[in-house]
This record gives sequence, structure tokens and C-alpha cells, in this order.
Amino acid sequence: MRNKNHGRAGIVGLFAIASLFAIPVATTSAQAAVSTSAQAIVASKLGDLSQFRAIVADVSAIVSKGDFASAKARIKDLEVLWDRSETKLKPKAPADWHSLDRAIDKALYDVRQGKPNQTACQESLTALLKLLDQLSGNS
Repeated sequence: MRNKNHGRAGIVGLFAIASLFAIPVATTSAQAAVSTSAQAIVASKLGDLSQFRAIVADVSAIVSKGDFASAKARIKDLEVLWDRSETKLKPKAPADWHSLDRAIDKALYDVRQGKPNQTACQESLTALLKLLDQLSGNS
């Protein structure tokens, strides 16, 4: 009978020891996930740029189809949102704001041409998406 109890105690002891090693691994993974999330949140000094990115992605998809009338209408949404957000965003990171403002102006100009050049539009929209991703820490 003694041998059975020692066997069970030994197994329970092994599980207890093993669990001590498992906890730090789980905690380390959880800490890494929280740290990564925190970096993504803090990455943009301007704040959440996802609404701007969504509009630019829409415009890019529309331009790729050659539908410039729809692209001109959708890019107006970007201009309005950007203008309304200026007083909130610009003081947070003036240099980033100005870089983004120039890229937005270039995209607006290219898409609104009398006869837009699809390649030029795609290039300016791609550059704008890249900048938005870079400022958001997603590059």
C-alpha cells in the first residue's frame, strides 16, 4: 500500500513542478501580446488613422476599375474628414500631419484631374496608403 501512495505523490509532485514552469511561459506570451498591442496603439502620434486609410483604399479600388467619377466622389469624403480633423490631429504631431497633408493633396490633385491618369492616381494613392501604414506602425 505504501508504494501506491508514494507513486501517486510522486506524480502529483511532478505535475506541481511542471506547472511552475508552464506559468512563466504563458505569462511571457501574454505579456508579449499586450506589449505588441500597446505598441500598435501608440505607434501613430496622430491617433487612429483607420478611417482615412479605409477611404483611400476604397478610392484606390475604384480607380483600379477606371471609374473616375466615383473615385472623385469618394475622395471628397477623404478631404472633408481630413479638414474636419485638422484642429484635433495637427497639434499632436505637426510634422507627421504636414507629411500626410501633402500626400493627401497629391492624391486629391491626381484623382480630380480633368482626364485623370490611372497610373499617376494609383501611384499617389499607393504612396498615401504606405504613409498611413507607416505612421500607424503597420509598415
